[in-house]
Amino acid sequence: MPIIIPESELDESFVRASGPGGQNVNKVSTAVQLRFDVRGSPSLPDEVAVRLMRLAGSRMTRDGVLIISADRFRTQDRNRADARERLAALVAAAEIRPVKRRPTKPSAGARERRLAGKAVRSGVKSTRGRVNRED
Repeated sequence: MPIIIPESELDESFVRASGPGGQNVNKVSTAVQLRFDVRGSPSLPDEVAVRLMRLAGSRMTRDGVLIISADRFRTQDRNRADARERLAALVAAAEIRPVKRRPTKPSAGARERRLAGKAVRSGVKSTRGRVNRED
């Protein structure tokens, strides 16, 4: 079941973007900063929140707030949609429960091949050494 984050839990602010835009770039705040309080969100189960905080990396503040900056596009609407899509992708990735690794042992044949290879290498090295010249 997909997790739905209500609009009330998202905080958006618009700032001036760098990059292309001509004179418009100095007048219009098109870049979006989307903030989502992961720790305080009642919409996220605890295990998903922990995985999301780990996945977010440097985008997560010490207070547990995820900040996504979007300034790829020249319009506010497209940047806003881009930020929300990236948040949705992060949450979807955090929803996936990692599969636990089952420890395995090498097969008997693999062990024999390894030891045979070591014996060959040992033989090669043991033939090295000083050469006695008795002429």
